[in-house]
Amino acid sequence: MRLFSLSALFWFLADQLSKWAVVHGMRLDEIGHIAVFPPFLNFHMGWNTGINFGLFANSADVTRWVLVGLAVVISIWVIWWARTGLTRPIALISAGALVGGALGNALDRVVYGAVADFLNMSCCGIDNPFAFNVADIGIFAGAFGLLFFADSKKNTP
Repeated sequence: MRLFSLSALFWFLADQLSKWAVVHGMRLDEIGHIAVFPPFLNFHMGWNTGINFGLFANSADVTRWVLVGLAVVISIWVIWWARTGLTRPIALISAGALVGGALGNALDRVVYGAVADFLNMSCCGIDNPFAFNVADIGIFAGAFGLLFFADSKKNTP
């Protein structure tokens, strides 16, 4: 569980510190756009009241609390799974990444009413209009890691 806890803490803090530094420290919430390494990396402010790509953003207040509750429930389930069923270190690190990212975005929804997205990446003539954040990277990497590396004590001979 130590690997799980360290991974969750890393992703949660990396997400919250990056959001604080870019959104508030660099005042991206006021400026709106900062070209970091165009066209590959730009900071583009977006407040996501829905889920990925702004889906279900119409009923913002209802969606906000449903998604906070969903993040907490999924996080509790993944913590339980990590404690009772995961044995491989990479699976524990992946579970921690998913939980740390989910709780980072949930905290944004509680504090701001929306998730602060600011990373925008484009390449090779494709102009990506969407933004994401460090928590989203943790959630994606964690889910990917669990999909491919999760094991279970119940399935281990």
